Amino acid sequence: MARSPHFSQKVRSEQNLYEDIIIESMKIYGQDIYYLPRTIVNENTILGEDVASQFANSYKIEMYLENTDGFDGEGDLFTKFGVEIRDEATFIVARKRWTQTVSSANNSITVLRPKEGDLIWLELSNKLFEIMHVEHESPFYQLSNLPTYKMRCQLFEYSGEDLDVGIAGVDTIQSDFGYRAYLTMDSDGSVGGFTIGENITQTFANGTILTGEVAHWSDSDKIMHLVNFGADDGAFHLPVVGRQVIGTESLNITTTTAVSEEIVESKNEMNTTFETANAVMSFLDFSETNPFGDVN
Repeated sequence: MARSPHFSQKVRSEQNLYEDIIIESMKIYGQDIYYLPRTIVNENTILGEDVASQFANSYKIEMYLENTDGFDGEGDLFTKFGVEIRDEATFIVARKRWTQTVSSANNSITVLRPKEGDLIWLELSNKLFEIMHVEHESPFYQLSNLPTYKMRCQLFEYSGEDLDVGIAGVDTIQSDFGYRAYLTMDSDGSVGGFTIGENITQTFANGTILTGEVAHWSDSDKIMHLVNFGADDGAFHLPVVGRQVIGTESLNITTTTAVSEEIVESKNEMNTTFETANAVMSFLDFSETNPFGDVN
């Protein structure tokens, strides 16, 4: 027998009421989340990756954190590369609120739904998550509609992306944990220093132009910390000695006298601490006397 024609699951007023209840519950029990859309800068079409991705905007929207007993994932692991934190979380956002956010005048989001690869900043725990998968059919057509997006996320692993979203806890990631170059200058320059956060350019003898972002500038020792730098020829280059550096905002001009580089160690890794402690205490024993170690 067919369904009764006197009952319908597609009453628009009921669907609207259902969505409004979901939004209200998220405003009560949810969290204020910042959504950070990714901008593809130079995609590798063979490997399908973009190391130089940029995150330049953030949008606050209420979401429900589905995890109630703590983050999912493998948790904190001690490996030969250091301590790895593999937290995972699931966020739920109402479709209607997402549409309202996307349609606002000051919005730069170009997709109609949350996108894999974009980031979520959870201010509650000061953690940055990357969206790995977006489920758009949950709950499954309860009133013949789909009122929410469910985003399964993993803790974001920073690998040189440009973060300038206007959130202090996010923007400092690139300067605290990123690869950087140290440029020693011959003077304060034409206008007496650089502005933190501004971009600089340096033109090589062959015409290649290198750009980067000033993470730190010291007037006393005339040392600049440069992050997110790259050349217009697509190859890796360090800044060179004896060439001018020009600030795009301060218009300051000076010349490099020395260049060095460093990968800043994460505060959570403690690689140097473990290496030093192991040399003294030898608490990592991989000899044949250790039944869990390698056999010589």
